[in-house]
Amino acid sequence: MKKEYIQETIAQDSRLLLRKMEGDAVTTVWERHRDQQPHCGFCEMGLSCRNCVMGPCRIDPFGDGPQQGVCGADANIIVARNLGRMIAAGAASHSDHGRDLVEVLAKVAEGDGSGYQIRDGAKLRRLAAEFGVDVEGREEKQIAADLAYGMQEEYGMRRKSLTLLARAPEKRRRLWDKLNITPRGIDRETSEMMHRTHMGVDNDWQSLLLHGLRNALSDGWGGSMIATEVSDILFGTPSPRPTLSNVGVLKKEQVNIIVHGHNPVVSEMVLLACQSPEMIERAKARGAQGINLAGVCCTGNELLMRHGVAMAGNHLCTELVLGTGAVEMMIVDYQCIMPSIAQVATCYHTRMVSTSDKARFPGMTHREFHPHNAAGLARELVQEAVDNFANRKAVYIPVEPVPAVGGFSVEAIVGALGGTPEPLLDAIKAGKIRGAAGIVGCNNPKITQDHGHVTLTRRLIENDILVVDTGCAAVATAKAGFKVAEAIQYAGPGLKEVCGALQIPPVLHMGSCVDNVRILVLAAALANALQVDISDLPIAGAAPEWYSEKAAAIGAYFVASGVYTVLGPMPPITGSMDVVHLLTQGLEGVVGATFAVEPDPEKAAVLIRERIEAKRKALGL
Repeated sequence: MKKEYIQETIAQDSRLLLRKMEGDAVTTVWERHRDQQPHCGFCEMGLSCRNCVMGPCRIDPFGDGPQQGVCGADANIIVARNLGRMIAAGAASHSDHGRDLVEVLAKVAEGDGSGYQIRDGAKLRRLAAEFGVDVEGREEKQIAADLAYGMQEEYGMRRKSLTLLARAPEKRRRLWDKLNITPRGIDRETSEMMHRTHMGVDNDWQSLLLHGLRNALSDGWGGSMIATEVSDILFGTPSPRPTLSNVGVLKKEQVNIIVHGHNPVVSEMVLLACQSPEMIERAKARGAQGINLAGVCCTGNELLMRHGVAMAGNHLCTELVLGTGAVEMMIVDYQCIMPSIAQVATCYHTRMVSTSDKARFPGMTHREFHPHNAAGLARELVQEAVDNFANRKAVYIPVEPVPAVGGFSVEAIVGALGGTPEPLLDAIKAGKIRGAAGIVGCNNPKITQDHGHVTLTRRLIENDILVVDTGCAAVATAKAGFKVAEAIQYAGPGLKEVCGALQIPPVLHMGSCVDNVRILVLAAALANALQVDISDLPIAGAAPEWYSEKAAAIGAYFVASGVYTVLGPMPPITGSMDVVHLLTQGLEGVVGATFAVEPDPEKAAVLIRERIEAKRKALGL
């Protein structure tokens, strides 16, 4: 009997490819999700503990069984420890991404970064000044060397706070100091969380959760912010540019190469190789019309923001794009890469290549990228992809691509406003724009793909709330047609007027998931302009389809920064109602913001609108 995939996804390309891959007898993430049912209730509630080998232990949520683990930890402690470790893993992932980029910057400064260069010297100098690096009369490589050293020090330093915290409003920084959650060294906070959650260390659930906020802040205002800033220095600060989205961006008559993951260090070199006249001629000699590079997930977002490279899909599309039979090679780096995709690729002709020294995958050829070999290795891989074109079989590209515009860095947004945030503030004060919402995060097979992102976005913009988005959410709204100037037809009258005057979409693509920090920087700039705290602004955040530990860290640093944040899936915390109460209510009186959990995007939109209107009223708007 034929399966119906309407509940799995709202995206037409995904539905058609799911049916096609079912006929190919290829298993996808949705089938594997169904095979896991029923999920472990203890794990879903955060009530299982495997932190030592006296266990594993679990707490009975109904009270008839164990109420303590072997060590004596109760539900509050176990849930808080588990959430703390989740935040630590997420913070480590994005912050380590930042470290990788700083190491490339250091190699460029040493003259050992073959193929890489400083593309935004002005931003290099501005950022260096923030780190106290002398820029007067010095060459870029000298400045870059000192800046890279200063950034590396941020990971394990002895100072009391991170450098980029200075961007936050003074009122917010004083609050962090008062709560003793001002982040110190990036690695220190993650290491301390792992120490605190070891058996016999921190057994105060409130203390654990506060350190979770500190750990998340070390990423949001540290590792992730460094990653975004250094990416701009090395590859260029994004500016608006046209692009295309959905699986229709693949081209039947061209060699198709997909980049997947999160680190632009690899994808930038692959892009240059794809543009090489030598490679294009090689492709034509083998019967193709050219070479087409496209992205999935956040590596694709990085290329979209800077070069307009098309996006074939988001997280839950990574298997589906292979089902087209049109992909000669998928090149991956790290994060959000399902180990299943190499197995899926064996059903077609696609070659799979992993490139990071810290990320290997079963069934993939491993070819490590480093600054000294990146340009040459990228050319080798593109050549191999071109040669694989001859091995194609049937090709199925079921849809036409949807136009979009991406590349709205903070600098681009402020530039569109005339170099100052005042016009945006004026529109908010006048009520033409009621407020702004950042919609971020992943796809999750527990939730209909893209439904949360698209529905929430539609409801917000039609109520005059400007939406900025990143990551998989940004791909979903691009496919839905919200990222072109003509999309103002979906906006309320005030937002339509403002966006029409500026010739911008009502939904602004701000980058990959590590670029969530661009939203923080913009929020801080608005708060500083109004001389208020971030928590006073008519703004909110949402992650309607989140799944990863990174998303837990992102949500925690947004709330700790004062941004009310609505989650779709419930985190694994319901085993402790004390933890639930603190995160969804109690934090309001601590950091000026809380989490909310609402899987229905229609209801989530109402929560966000109510929050924004309450903040407007408090500001006298």
